Amino acid sequence: MEHDQKISQEEARERMEAGDVIVLDVREQEEYDSGHIPGAVLLPLGAIDGESAAEAIPEKDDTVLVYCRSGSRSKRAAKALAELGYTDVYEFGGIMTWPYDVVK
Repeated sequence: MEHDQKISQEEARERMEAGDVIVLDVREQEEYDSGHIPGAVLLPLGAIDGESAAEAIPEKDDTVLVYCRSGSRSKRAAKALAELGYTDVYEFGGIMTWPYDVVK
């Protein structure tokens, strides 16, 4: 299973606009509160386990787009989710370089 599926931020946005994806923010609560991608679900990297992942991502084959602040946590989170059996996980780096809308 390839767990470091990286997509561009442009492709991530296209997928979000097309719908039917789960956008996962794996930063901490205070980082999320200071600004996040619209519709993103918060699941901090350190909190990812079978139970928390199941709450955020109901089906193992749901399409999940993962991001963090700079891109390093999103890589680790995508790997952790793949190890939990999620099959359609993509990371698209960090919000620091996200050129589109952010909400607080």
